[in-house]
Amino acid sequence: MEEKKIDLNSIIGFVLIFGILIWIMYQNQPDPKAIAAEKAKKELVAQAAKAKELAQKSIEKAAVAVATTGDSTQLAQLQKTLGNFAYSATLPSAKGDFTTIENDLVKLKIANKGGFIVEAVLKKYEKFKKGSGQLVELIKDNNANLNITLQTSDNRSLNTKDLYFEPSISKVGEDQILSMKLKAGANEYLEYKYILKPNDYMIGFDVRSQGLNKVLNTAKPLDLEWSLKTYRNEKSISYENRYTEVYFEHEEGKIDYVGQGENKEESAEKTTYVAFKQHFFSTILLTNTPFEKSKLLSNNLVHDEAVDTIYTKQFKAEIPLAFTNGELDYKMNWYLGPTDYKTLHSYDKNLEKIISLGWGIFGWINKFIFIPLFGFLSSYIAYGIAIIVFTILIKIAMSPITFKSFLSQAKMKVLRPEITELGEKFKKDPMKKQQETMKLYNKAGVNPMAGCIPALIQLPFMYASFQFFPSAFELRQKSFLWADDLSSFDEVIQLPFRIPLYGDHISLFPIMAAIAIFFYMKMTSGDQQMAAPQQEGMPDMAKMMKIMIYVSPLMMLFFFNSYGAGLSLYNFISNLITIGIMIVIKKYFIDSDKIHAQIQENKLKAPKKPSKFQQKLQEAMEQAEAQKAQRNKK
Repeated sequence: MEEKKIDLNSIIGFVLIFGILIWIMYQNQPDPKAIAAEKAKKELVAQAAKAKELAQKSIEKAAVAVATTGDSTQLAQLQKTLGNFAYSATLPSAKGDFTTIENDLVKLKIANKGGFIVEAVLKKYEKFKKGSGQLVELIKDNNANLNITLQTSDNRSLNTKDLYFEPSISKVGEDQILSMKLKAGANEYLEYKYILKPNDYMIGFDVRSQGLNKVLNTAKPLDLEWSLKTYRNEKSISYENRYTEVYFEHEEGKIDYVGQGENKEESAEKTTYVAFKQHFFSTILLTNTPFEKSKLLSNNLVHDEAVDTIYTKQFKAEIPLAFTNGELDYKMNWYLGPTDYKTLHSYDKNLEKIISLGWGIFGWINKFIFIPLFGFLSSYIAYGIAIIVFTILIKIAMSPITFKSFLSQAKMKVLRPEITELGEKFKKDPMKKQQETMKLYNKAGVNPMAGCIPALIQLPFMYASFQFFPSAFELRQKSFLWADDLSSFDEVIQLPFRIPLYGDHISLFPIMAAIAIFFYMKMTSGDQQMAAPQQEGMPDMAKMMKIMIYVSPLMMLFFFNSYGAGLSLYNFISNLITIGIMIVIKKYFIDSDKIHAQIQENKLKAPKKPSKFQQKLQEAMEQAEAQKAQRNKK
C-alpha cells in the first residue's frame, strides 16, 4: 500500500484560506464609534419619546384639574402648550370616556381622546373557526390610530390623537349620528361626524372645521395619518397574510396596490379610497373629494408562523387634507366589513376590485362565469356539494375541447411510425427531416398544434380557479365532510413538528388531489410520448414527462397543504372527471384503425394549402438552413 504523504501545497492553501477568513472577520468588525453613535441615537429617540409622554401626562393632568376645579394656573399652563385648543381641555368631556354606536352588523366604540374608533366589532362573524365564541374585531387594543397634525397660526404643532373631543349623539330617522368636536372656542372646532345606518357596514365619516381659519395655518394642507396593525382572524396566519395588502383607487377608477413584503411604499395621486384588506375582512376609507397625493406603506409582520401568531401586517396611510376657503370640508366613509364580492359590489364604488380575481381573461372568467354560476348553485345546495356540481358543469362545458385534444394525440400516435421512418431516413439532414415531416402532416390533414390549442384554452379556466376559491368569502367556515372550513386547510392529523414548506399538519384533500393528478398524468404521458417523437436538438420530452409524473403530485401536496380545502376539492374532482372523460373518449369515440384509414385517404387527396403558421414555419426553417450554409462556407 502506498504511504500517504503530507501535501505541502494543501497545507499552504488551508493556511492562506484561514488567514483570509481572519482578515475578513477583522475588517468586518463593527466600528466602536459607529456603535456608540447608534446607541446615542437610540437613547435620544427614547428620551424624546419619554419627554413627549411626560408632557402629554402633564397636559392631561392639567386638563383634569381645570375641568374639575377650574384651576386658573393650570389653565394658563394649558394655554401656553395648546393655545386656542386649551379650551377643549376645560370641558367636562376632557377625560378618557367612550361613546358606543351599533347596528345589527357592527359595533363601534369611539374615544373622547382623539375622537377616533378604538373598537370595531363585526357582530355576524367569528374568528379562527365557527363556534369559537370570539367575534371578529378589526380594531381593538390600540392596533389602529387616526391623527391629524394641526399647524396653528401661532406656530404650534398639535396632534388630534392627544386632544379631547366633545361627543354628542343624535338620531335622524333610524340613522345614528355621533358628532365629535375638538373645540378651540364655543363655536370654533374641528368635527368628526360618524353616521351609522341600520344594517349597513358603510359608516358616514365627515371631517370639517368651523371658525378655525384664523386658528390654523391654512397655507398648506393638514397631514392625516391613518394606521392599522391587522389582527389575525383565520386558522392559517400564513394563508391569511398572503391575501392581506393595501389597495387604493385613483380618481379615474384605476385600482392599484402597494405589494407584499418588508416596508413596501407607494405614492398615490387623486386617491378616492384606501383599503386595508385582510383577506376576508377590510377597513376602507373612501372620500368624495380625492386626496391629492398620499403615501401608503405596508410592512409584513409574519416572519415565522409558529411564532408570529397575532398580527399579519402593519399598514399606514399619510394623506393631505386641503383647505377650502380657510376651512376643512371632507365627506368621507368608513367601510368596516367582510371582503365579500357581492357586499362590496352592492355599494357601486368599485370596492369589489380589491378582491384579486386575476387580470384580463382570468378576471372575466371569474366575474362573468365562476361567480354567477357558483353563487346560483350555492343558494340551493350545500357549499361542498356546490363545488362538486360546479366542477362537473365546468368540465362538461370543456369536454369538446378535451375531445379535440385527445383526437389530435390519437392522430399523431398513428403517424408516429412514419415520422420515425423520416427521422431515420434524413438523420444527417435535420432541416430536410423537418420539411418532410411538415409535408406529411399536410398530406395527412393533421395539425401538430391541434393538441396544444385545446390545452391552452383550458389553462385560463384553471388559473381562474386559483384566484376564485381563495377569494370566495362564502366558503369561510362552511363545512364539508371532514373539513370544518372550506376556506382554510382540512387538517386531519396535527404533527408534533413542522416540515419546511409543508407545515405542522396533514390535509386530506390535497393528498386526494395529488393522487388524482398522478393517475391522470400516468394515463396521458404514454399517449403524449407516442404522439410526439423526439426531435433532434430538442429536450427529451419522454424523460421530462416521466419526471413530471412524480414532481407534479408532490408540488400539489406541498403547495396546497395550507391552502383552502375548497380549492383542493375542486382540483381533486376536476382531475377525477377528466380521467373519466378520457376513459370514455378513448373507449367509445376514438378508433385508431378508423383514424389510420382516414389519414391514408387524406394522403391520396390533393395536398391542402399550408396554413399561414406552416408557411411561416417553413420560411423560418429555410432561412435558418441558408444561414447555416453561409456560415459553413466561411
